[in-house]
Amino acid sequence: MGIIVANLFITLDGVYQAPGGREEDTEGGFEFGGWQAPVSDDEAGAAIAAGISRMDALLLGRETYDIFSSYWPHQSGDIADTLNRVPRFVVSNTLHDPTWAGTTVLPDAAAAGRLREDYGQVHMFGSGVLIRSLLSEGVLDRLHLWLYPVTLGQGKRLFDDGTVPTTFRLAEPAGSFPKGAVSLVYEPVGGVETAEMTP
Repeated sequence: MGIIVANLFITLDGVYQAPGGREEDTEGGFEFGGWQAPVSDDEAGAAIAAGISRMDALLLGRETYDIFSSYWPHQSGDIADTLNRVPRFVVSNTLHDPTWAGTTVLPDAAAAGRLREDYGQVHMFGSGVLIRSLLSEGVLDRLHLWLYPVTLGQGKRLFDDGTVPTTFRLAEPAGSFPKGAVSLVYEPVGGVETAEMTP
């Protein structure tokens, strides 16, 4: 049985919208597209690339698929080669004829969860809505947060009202990078328990 790994570039205030470019996603009047590059560095980039090299399938939500499919087929290099080589899957009820060759449309998070039967590491990027759906279905195995030292005060946030209460455990030692980014890999382990703090 394989695993589904959600990789998310996220700010200190929980925003994951448009890390990669100014025009990547301006929905809601978002003004800070491209916030990731100024606080990234070669070491973080190498760690991200190493993670991508381990994937055997790519899973995306519809909006992230639209961003990726308009960009990555026209790029070259190790990351582009991997993303263009592996089987790709997009969860959507509205996309019927994907333009990125090698892409299969899945109807829902439950169907996405079944990819673990055929692939060792299914990786996701962005796709916050899909991450929440996978958590609700109990089929997200790892949440890899790349936390950057930025607050934006606006934009799409990963966890909003309606998030399934979940406890996570740290699955790998945290990593830190020269410009302040931190790599945190969590695994969901169950619901949320409560207790009183004692001295």
